[in-house]
Amino acid sequence: MLSVESASLIRATLPAVGGALDEITTRFYATMFADRPELLDGMFNRGNQASGAQRRALAGSIAAFAGALLADPDTRPDTLLARIAHKHVAVGVTDDQYTIVHKYLFAAIADVLGEAITPDVAAAWDEVYWLMAGALIAQEARLYLEAQVQPGHPWRQWTVVERREETADTVSFLLRPADGAPAPRARAGQYVSVRVKMPDGVHQLRQYSLSSAPGDEVRRITVKRVTGDGAPDGEVSNLLHRTLKAGDELTLSAPFGDVVLDDTDVPLVLVSAGIGCTPMVSMLEHLAATASSRPVTVLHADRSPADHALRTDTNRLVSTLPDARATFWYERDAVKECGSVKGLMNLDGLQLPAEASVYLCGPLPFMREVRAQLRRGGIPARSIRYEVFGPDLWLADATA
Repeated sequence: MLSVESASLIRATLPAVGGALDEITTRFYATMFADRPELLDGMFNRGNQASGAQRRALAGSIAAFAGALLADPDTRPDTLLARIAHKHVAVGVTDDQYTIVHKYLFAAIADVLGEAITPDVAAAWDEVYWLMAGALIAQEARLYLEAQVQPGHPWRQWTVVERREETADTVSFLLRPADGAPAPRARAGQYVSVRVKMPDGVHQLRQYSLSSAPGDEVRRITVKRVTGDGAPDGEVSNLLHRTLKAGDELTLSAPFGDVVLDDTDVPLVLVSAGIGCTPMVSMLEHLAATASSRPVTVLHADRSPADHALRTDTNRLVSTLPDARATFWYERDAVKECGSVKGLMNLDGLQLPAEASVYLCGPLPFMREVRAQLRRGGIPARSIRYEVFGPDLWLADATA
């Protein structure tokens, strides 16, 4: 897919471009939002912009895509982009926006690297960009079609049927389509975007995993209130906690997400920490609803039993499934919880089956540590899938 001439130039300039990507993406976002402030209204997460997470994720994806092209110039690494494509359709990205991004991104590259970006080098990186954009556009068109929504318009109004206080900082909202039509098709492990209008009039989007069985007509999302990170981080979760009640309406996207429960019969290991339990509970709900006999091991870490959202649901589902077991690790109060372990998650001695499909969700440091333990325990990397809440900084850090 990548021409021989371009591959040679990309290989020669990747160290320089890669080393400057943080500065390039910082310049890119600043210039684009100065010229196109409407993009911050209902498209980009300003919390991720303020923290720098979005620019790190963008830099990592560009570097990873370019590196994959160099490793195999004849193959376009579409699978590398699946996670990005799902996030894009969940916020309503459209084809024309790739032209906007191209304009500001390449202006930022030229500004930062100056004379090092000759016309030939610019043309080579232009080829990389449009290969990446073309792959994403194709994937996103397919995802919009499968979801039966118009490109750029994945939205639908839902009514809050019930509000459940799960823990001191976690609330579940049970939702039904406001128009009375059937709920859209979903798969266990997927998420929806929630679109809300903030007090300053700007719309913001956040993704929340479905925590119910995907076939249910009433869907559940479980929202943890994010505090202590400073504004604007946590602004949407705090608004939902403060204001959303039964009878209100909420704007949701169709369900998307590429980290979904497989349909094999191999043993299943669900590993989570904190609010990372939500996609795992959806998977358990699906297994219970389909009367699955699949071997399931549930492993969860939290601060305490009182902080463990959906703990009752997890215990109920594990007891319902014929071949399921669970272990919980708590930093405090573990002695009060039957079957729990005090301290941080430690997989030594658990004897997990080497052929298991493993799903991870939780804070990045937790997932990195647990993945390392799984690998030492004989679980192959191809069998471990992870879900990241927010920009994929795991990919960004790995690329760096």
